[in-house]
Amino acid sequence: MTLKLALIEEATKKSGLIWVQGPSGPSRALWHVWHEGAAHLVGGPGEQPLDALGLEDGGHATVTVRSKDKGGRLVTWPARVGELAAGSEEWTAAVAELKGKRLNAVGADAIEERWARECRVFRLTPTGATVSLPDDSLAAVPLVSSATTRRAVPAALPRLLRKSRRRG
Repeated sequence: MTLKLALIEEATKKSGLIWVQGPSGPSRALWHVWHEGAAHLVGGPGEQPLDALGLEDGGHATVTVRSKDKGGRLVTWPARVGELAAGSEEWTAAVAELKGKRLNAVGADAIEERWARECRVFRLTPTGATVSLPDDSLAAVPLVSSATTRRAVPAALPRLLRKSRRRG
């Protein structure tokens, strides 16, 4: 195994999320599992939104791995995309690994059947190369979302909280 592949494997195994850029759309943070030399993803209804990425069997994607403890970019690598056929031996092995990492799954007892019916499972295999890290931040405008940000804490609140603790 080359040094680059070892870096890709170790970084991707240890990271909870990877950023995937397909041929279309913005990069997306996705949960994954490292299995048999590649990152595996599941997406579809009730799972991660992969359609906007334009991932297709035989296509290419770019994967950026962040540090789990610091959150900074560790390595960016090009990948060959492969879609696993539902029910195949390779799909069954990948889904067994993915199922173990899927948190808070609705209907966890029948998740494999639902994934076979409604979802797509992708294998992102490293090409063995890495992409040089950019000099700038690559900060982008956030995607449109109905999510809101908490408002700032009123300036007087810390004083009020200290007073209530003294009384108690």
